[in-house]
Amino acid sequence: MLRDAINTAVKEAMKARDERKLSTLRMVNSTIKNADIDARGQGKPPLSDDDLLGVLQKMIKQRQESVVLYEKGGRAELAAQESEEIAVISAYLPKQMSDDDVKAAIAAAIQETGAAGMKDMGKVIGVLKTKYAGQMDFGKASGLVKAALAG
Repeated sequence: MLRDAINTAVKEAMKARDERKLSTLRMVNSTIKNADIDARGQGKPPLSDDDLLGVLQKMIKQRQESVVLYEKGGRAELAAQESEEIAVISAYLPKQMSDDDVKAAIAAAIQETGAAGMKDMGKVIGVLKTKYAGQMDFGKASGLVKAALAG
């Protein structure tokens, strides 16, 4: 379904002559096709919507890093371009959870898995990834899980 939404948006961007959105969505499609090819090479089926959310999040993270580097380098126009791409890609992600919701989800996952220490961190992250794919930043979440299991 996510693929269909992106392909429909490509057609709409063409009709509206929105060059930034069109180029960004074409790049997204290209990245998705490359990920499908990689999966097929490993004997896996085409990516599911949950897998695609991970791909989109990775693309956003790359662009966020680029924005920081461009701003440090005094290239405001390139930073603005990357920010526009982030906005286009973000439209296809589910609404991100608030910090309080993330902490509540972590507490529930710890309770569900019966995690008692750092050795159980993988179990907790696994539960979070299956339930909240695309809804939370797992980089931040892993730090919160580590803090919750340590203390």
